[in-house]
Amino acid sequence: MSNEWEAGRLDSDLDDVAFDTLAVRAGQRRGPEAEHGEALYLTSSYVFRTAADAAACFAGDAPGNVYSRYMNPTVRTFEQRIAALEGAEQAVATASGMAAILATVMSLCSAGDHIVVSRSVFGATVTLFEKYFKRFGVEVDYVPLADLQGWRAACRANTRLFFVESPSNPLAELVDIRGLADVAHEQGALLAVDNCFCTPALQKPLELGADIIIHSATKYIDGQGRALGGVVAGRREHMQEIVGFLRTAGPTMSPFNAWVFLKGLETLRLRMQAHCTSAQALAEWLEQQPQVEHVYYAGLSSHPQHALARAQQSAFGAVVSFEVRGGREEAWRFIDATRLLSITANLGDAKSTITHPATTTHGRLTPDARAAAGIRDNLIRVAVGLEDVADIRADLQRGLDAV
Repeated sequence: MSNEWEAGRLDSDLDDVAFDTLAVRAGQRRGPEAEHGEALYLTSSYVFRTAADAAACFAGDAPGNVYSRYMNPTVRTFEQRIAALEGAEQAVATASGMAAILATVMSLCSAGDHIVVSRSVFGATVTLFEKYFKRFGVEVDYVPLADLQGWRAACRANTRLFFVESPSNPLAELVDIRGLADVAHEQGALLAVDNCFCTPALQKPLELGADIIIHSATKYIDGQGRALGGVVAGRREHMQEIVGFLRTAGPTMSPFNAWVFLKGLETLRLRMQAHCTSAQALAEWLEQQPQVEHVYYAGLSSHPQHALARAQQSAFGAVVSFEVRGGREEAWRFIDATRLLSITANLGDAKSTITHPATTTHGRLTPDARAAAGIRDNLIRVAVGLEDVADIRADLQRGLDAV
């Protein structure tokens, strides 16, 4: 009885609390052992008292867990915490960020539907739309991210979904989310925003009119490069469709990974603040270096969408991309000369990472598609970690000296 009272008291106490409190407390339900931390439920299935109880749970006529492919208390706690942080009615966890995109489209779109996608999205996202969704009769067109008139012109009678990253990977392009949501809704379409680069600590797309939020939890939600996962958040009517897809197809999050992500969320805002502070300093420094042709970071006053970033984000993120003088050879020399930064395509880690997008994250795109997305051979992406900023700058200087 005391545990039930504690859970109820905790719920009511979270009605009007701040972001950091939600990041630590939201969704937690104490079990029979009255644990202080989130319990980790490593089980594939659940036991029922009677056959009738099992039948009622499977039919949805009675509450209770059925099978961990789509029902697990640890995963549910993570989903509820993400929903609280994003201001969503419901969130649904998936096995990876790409699984989150897959589940969204498979749940909300059908053969013959039309989707409009930003040209400025992650390379694997383009492959998913081009190679697989199109195979099943979904029509896809691409438009420049910031061009609202282009989005409007691309719409058809069967347009069902807009999909964007804002900020984009890796060039930190933005779209006016509120303006794009208006365009989507005029057409009767939904707007899905990949909020991976900002996280809810820096940007709340649902408050700006978006319908669906997608995350790769692998990135900043984890924060230490430990586990794969994704999550979708939005209105309950849409999330229930995604739950149905996960129940059948199974690209679900493991309970252990959900537990890891819960620990990551506890420090999310503090980490993002530190990431952003260092990224801003490094972007300003890189912009002054003669070996650098251009720096892509929305925190710079030279960024064409700096004012928009200030309006819809609370800070500018941790990814700094830049073009060095030369081509692929010079970019590779820069990368190979670093000693502290990790040469890997992941981001959102406490450790700073460096990669060459044209041959890694966007390497499967055709040369024309890379050119349309602005991915040049001399582009380098740095995801700024939590090391001392002076040490990161010294390592980037080694790269500059090698160009």
